[in-house]
Amino acid sequence: MILKLLLIIAVISIVYFFFIKKKPLKKDSKKNNEKNEAKQQSNDMIECSTCGIYCEVDDSILSNGKYYCSRECMEKV
Repeated sequence: MILKLLLIIAVISIVYFFFIKKKPLKKDSKKNNEKNEAKQQSNDMIECSTCGIYCEVDDSILSNGKYYCSRECMEKV
């Protein structure tokens, strides 16, 4: 009688842990999501300090705290 009860409890617990209980998210996946969000923000458009044209942050040149669309605009100042 006790053996049957223990066997039923064991089967129920195995089914619970393998199929019902959700696994916690890995910390690495949260870090990857943060990196992806940072990449999206790096494609923000900024205005050239000299000519006023908007260009992406990745394509622009940063000099003395100002963004420029090209070397020519940077050298004009």
